[in-house]
Amino acid sequence: MKFSLLVAIVPEEMEQECIDAATEAGAVGMTLMSGRGIGGERKKTFFGLTYEGSQSVILMTLEKGLSLKVLKAIRDLLSPSGEDSKGLVMTLPVEHLGGIDMSQIKRFEERLRHEV
Repeated sequence: MKFSLLVAIVPEEMEQECIDAATEAGAVGMTLMSGRGIGGERKKTFFGLTYEGSQSVILMTLEKGLSLKVLKAIRDLLSPSGEDSKGLVMTLPVEHLGGIDMSQIKRFEERLRHEV
């Protein structure tokens, strides 16, 4: 079984919506982290103070076939109707994996059996 690491960097206020979309698409476990980004555009300032919105980084280890479905669910949430995206979502191949919950492996296998 092949796995992918899905990374979603989303505005903090959209974190729960992205978690819900990923769960509905079949994701099981996630790791959540806080982050700040530096983009190409200058940040807004107010009396000389720079405002930088907080971001959430969501990490998921998924069966490779499921990762595209979850990616699309989050992408559609971040960029409805093709407008400018409010975040970033990508997948990376996982070469080696250890410590994954075996119940998650069983769910992946079960899903694959039902799709065949």
